[in-house]
This record gives sequence, structure tokens and C-alpha cells, in this order.
Amino acid sequence: MASQPSVLEVEDESILSTIFKDAFPGKYSWRDNPDFAHYLAQLSSYGVDKLNREPERIAEERAQILEQTQDLAFHNYKTFIQTAECSHDIFQDFQIIEQNVDSVLDKLPVLSTECKQFMKQAQELNVSRRLNNVTLQRHTQLLEVLEMPQLMDTCVRNGYYEEALEMAAHVKRLEKKHANIQIIQHIVSEVCNSSQLMLTHLIQQLRTNVQLPACLRVIGYLRRMDVFTEAELRMKFLQARDAWFQGILFTIPSDDPYYHITKTIEASRVHLFDIITQYRAIFSDEDPMLSGTRDNGALNDSALFHGWVVQKVSQFIQTLELDLQRGVGGRLDSLLGQCMYFGLSFSRVGADFRGLLAPIFQRAALASFSQALAEANHRLDESMQSYTLLSTSSLIPSSAYNLASQASGALQPPNVLLEYPPIASYCNQLLVAFNDLRLCSPLSLAYDVCHLLQGSLSKAVQVFLAYHRAEESTFDEQEHSKFAELCRVFVEELLPHLNKCLQTLFPPTLIAQTLGVTVTDLSKYGHLGSLNIEMISNPIQHLIPEKEEIVPEEPEKEEEEEEEKEEEEEEEQAEKEEKEEEEEEEQAEKEEKEEEEEEQGEKEKEEEEQGEKEGAKEETGEVGSEKVEEEEGGHQEKERDVAEKDGESEKVEAGGDANEKEEEVEEEIKETDEKEVHEDNSEDEEPKTEEREAKQEEGDE
Repeated sequence: MASQPSVLEVEDESILSTIFKDAFPGKYSWRDNPDFAHYLAQLSSYGVDKLNREPERIAEERAQILEQTQDLAFHNYKTFIQTAECSHDIFQDFQIIEQNVDSVLDKLPVLSTECKQFMKQAQELNVSRRLNNVTLQRHTQLLEVLEMPQLMDTCVRNGYYEEALEMAAHVKRLEKKHANIQIIQHIVSEVCNSSQLMLTHLIQQLRTNVQLPACLRVIGYLRRMDVFTEAELRMKFLQARDAWFQGILFTIPSDDPYYHITKTIEASRVHLFDIITQYRAIFSDEDPMLSGTRDNGALNDSALFHGWVVQKVSQFIQTLELDLQRGVGGRLDSLLGQCMYFGLSFSRVGADFRGLLAPIFQRAALASFSQALAEANHRLDESMQSYTLLSTSSLIPSSAYNLASQASGALQPPNVLLEYPPIASYCNQLLVAFNDLRLCSPLSLAYDVCHLLQGSLSKAVQVFLAYHRAEESTFDEQEHSKFAELCRVFVEELLPHLNKCLQTLFPPTLIAQTLGVTVTDLSKYGHLGSLNIEMISNPIQHLIPEKEEIVPEEPEKEEEEEEEKEEEEEEEQAEKEEKEEEEEEEQAEKEEKEEEEEEQGEKEKEEEEQGEKEGAKEETGEVGSEKVEEEEGGHQEKERDVAEKDGESEKVEAGGDANEKEEEVEEEIKETDEKEVHEDNSEDEEPKTEEREAKQEEGDE
């Protein structure tokens, strides 16, 4: 039933309010009073009579309770008074307490805040104290860590790169473990700056004259720094070494082209070879011919090195071309030898560039030759402008012809050129050009040289024609003949001589051998290696008189005498050779006879008995006398030959200094003949002495 009030419905509440009207308690207060709910439950169970009597009963019960209350108050009034007083005091105390509590409640938030702040400061002080204690305990280790940037900088500046790398690695490990610590970040930053300084120092070392062991150390340090990839490291190495090499080339003076190119060749040969050797020792690439499995990265690295080598070779060739264009005089052969040696040294590292040098030196030699021809034509033009035909022969002494005729050499210029100074000077300049070209004259230049020389000679002919047109109106008969003689000397003396010089410079046999044809078939290719004299002389051919019987001048007589002497000497030489052949045949016959006699003597010795030793001795004596006579006859014949040779050599000596070379040749021939005579005598005497000794032994027995 106690739970019933909680389940009363709205209708019950309306009924109760109707019954009790204004006496009904509050809407919700009766629900909280269990007695009220119990009483309502009882009322609901009463009958009508009992309900009618219930007000009276309640009134009686109320009166009893009131009476009891009054009695209680009467008997205990003092207690009630004390209770009232006590309640009043308590009420006042509670008011004071309430005021104090309100004050405390107002001050509690501030206290709480202050306490929290105190706790926070206490914790911070505790943490700081603990950190200070730990710092004090780890003071040595912390000092080492804090001094790392300074120590790193000291190691780098003093060149202790090994210790610096170890320190940098230690700092990297610290950074991985304590990346959130600010002081560690600051230390890492300073160490990185020192590492950058070390990187600069290492690369700067590669820009000096560093040797292979130092290069290996530097590259090892750079690899351990792990700053560059393999390709970048190779590129940095080549860039640094190339910067040092370019600095050396820049210090070479460029005023003198020959000095500049020789020093460039020497520096390039030595230093580039060292750089290549260092690179191949440091970066050992596999041979692509031996390794079939190579990745693209290795191929690119190898291509980087080969590209750098090609660039350096191209740079050297460009410098060589520029200096050759500036002119190096007549020293092309020296430069060619140095360049070839340079290329040979590079061939040991697989960078032989000698094939690129040939066209460069060919162009340089051809340009120098062309310049010399142009200068010769210019001087010929100037000399012909001031040339007079009748004032030249008296200036040349007759001794000059004699000196010229006595000079040795098969390519001696014709002496008659001395009568015409312009032609002689022109010839000298052409010969100087030939001598310069001779030092560097490959067969591939034969056509170009012939073409240039033919053009120069054609220009010379035009100079003569211009001179003739300008001076023809003032010529007298003698000057006409002199000019005609000048043209004749130019065509019949100078041109053949230059053609001979040209063929000496470019031998037809060698040209034919190179082309794979015979010398006779070489003419089918035109005037290759020779001059077209007919085409050159055609413009002035009408000025040259027809050949007549002209009394030769003294120099020509001397030349004829020399030619006759040479012919006589050739005939004498042929006779000597015939005599030598006859002597050889006689010597062979003598040897055969001696062999036959020896065989006969041996047979006789076998047939004779031991008792006939004396007869054998007499026979051997006769045989020995016959051999001695034969030897004496051979000696006499050889002495006659030697005497004849001596007489001939005396005749040659009387011919003058012009035949000195032939005398030397004859002396050599005489020496060889005498040696052969002595050898023959010694060969003849050896078997004879052996026979005599054998016969003497038999006689003793």
C-alpha cells in the first residue's frame, strides 16, 4: 500500500480535491508523506458509518493530543525556554558561521590558484635542481658535446680530416637520438658549417699539383662525407683537376707562338696523362669489352670521363691550330715530333689522337709554303720594277761560278742564274720554301704544292710579261737579247731545276707506290708531283729565241769538262768492276786447282809405302814450290790491280775539289780490295801450312 500513492491516477487527485476542497494539502506535499498515504488507504476501506464517525474520532484524538501537549509544556517549560534560547544562540552562531563561510568561499579560489602556482614553481624548482644535479654529474660529457663545433673547426683548419669525419658521424648519431633538443640542433648546424668548410678545402686540394696518393685520400674523404653521388664525385674531380690544368696553361706566355705551343704540348702531355692516370686509379671502371653486364649508371660515368678526354684533346688541337696560324717559322718538324710523342703517350691510356694531327700540320705546312711563294712573287715584282738588263753581268765575278761549280750536292742551282739577280733571288726564296717544306712534307701535299708552285711560276711569268710590255719601247737590240736570254734561263734552267727539286721532295716512285701503280702509269694522272713546264712557259715562249749554236761561255765549258770527267770516271769504274770480276774468277780457278792437287797428294800418300818417305818429301817440296809460285803470281796480279787503282785515284785527285766524293768512294773500294787480298792470302796460306805440317809428321815417323 505504501507504493500506492505513487500510482494514483489523476482521477483520484480530483476526487480528493473535491472532498477536502480548501483543506487539501499541496499538490505534491502529500505524496512525500507516508502517513497521509496510509491514512487515505484506510479511509478508502471504511464503510459509510465509520466514515461518518471518523471526524468525531479525529476531533477527540486532536483534543487529547492538545491536552498532552499542554501538559508537556507545563511540566517542561524550562526546557523549552532553554531550547529557545539555545536555538536563538545557535541561530546567531549560524549566521556568523554563514558569514565566515561566505568569506572563506570567496577566498578559496584565490588560495587554490596560489597553491597551484606554488606547486608549479616547486615542481620547476625541483626539475631545475634535478637537472643541475645531473648537469653537475655529466659536466665532462656535456663539455665535450658543447666543444664539438669548435673542435670540428680546428680539425678542419689543421687538416685532420679523419678525426673531423668521425666527429661529424658522431654528431649525426646525436641528431637522430636527440633531434628535439635545441642545443643539439645548434651543434649540428655548426658542425654542418665546418663540414662544408672541409668540403671546400678538399676540393681546393684537387685544384693544386696533388699526386696520386693524396688524390686517393681526398676522394676517400669525399666519399665518406656522402655529399655527392658517384657521378657527381667524378664530375667534381674532373672539374677541379681541369681548373688546375687550365691555370697552368694560362700562365704560359703567348707572345711567341712556338714557345707557347711547345710549353702547351709539354704541360698537356705531362699533366693530362697524370690526371687520366689518377682518374683511372681512383674510379676503376670495368672494361666494356670484357664485361657484358653493365648498368646505365656505369656507362654514363664512363661516358663522362671519355667526354672530358675528348674535350681536352679538342682544346689542345684548337690551340695548336691557332698557334700554327700565327706562325712558328720553319720548326714544324720539331712541333710534329713533340705532338706525335704526345699522342703516343696518350695511346697508352686509349686516347691516341695522332690521326688528327696530320691534317693540321698539312694545312700549316701548305699555308707556310703558300705564304713563302707569295712573298717570293712580291719581291720578284719589286726587283723587276727596278731591274736594268745591262748592269748585271759586270757585278758578278767569275770566281763565283767556280765556287758554285765546286760546291757539292746534286741539287745545286744552275750557275747561269747568277747573271740575273731577280731570278736568282726568286730561286733562293723558292729553295728556302722547299727546305722549310722538306721538314714536314707528306705525300698528300704533292698535288697542292705542285698547284701552288705552278701558280707562283705563272705569276712570275706574268711579271716578266708586264716588264716587257712596260720597257719594250725603250729596248735596244742588246737589251732585247738580254731579256730573251732572261726568259730562256727562266724556262730552260730554273723551271727544270725546280721540277727536279719538287721530284726530290715528292719522289715519283714513292707516289706511284702509294697509288699502287707503276712509275710509267703515273703520267696518266697528269703532272702529279711535277711541274707542267710547257703550260708555265707558254706565255713567254714567243720571247725566247730558237736554239742556235752558241759559243759556250767559260762556266759552260767548265760544266762540260766536269761532265766529261764524270763520264771517264764512270768508265774507269766499270773497268774496275770488270777487273774485279776477272780476279774473282781466277781466284776461283786457283782454289779448284789447289783442291785437285790436294786430292792427288792424298791418293799418292795412300799408295806409297812407309819406306819411301824421302821421295814423298821431295814430291811435297815440289808441290809446295808450285803453290808458292802460284801465290806469288796472285800477289803480283793483285799488286798490279792496286797500282792501277792508285793511278786512277791520282787522276781523279787531279780533277779538282769537285770530285772529292768520288775519291772517297774509290778509297773505300781500294780498302775493300786490299782486305780481300789479305783474306785470300791468309786463306791460301792456312791449307798450305797444314799440308807442310802433316808431311813433316809423316817424315818423322
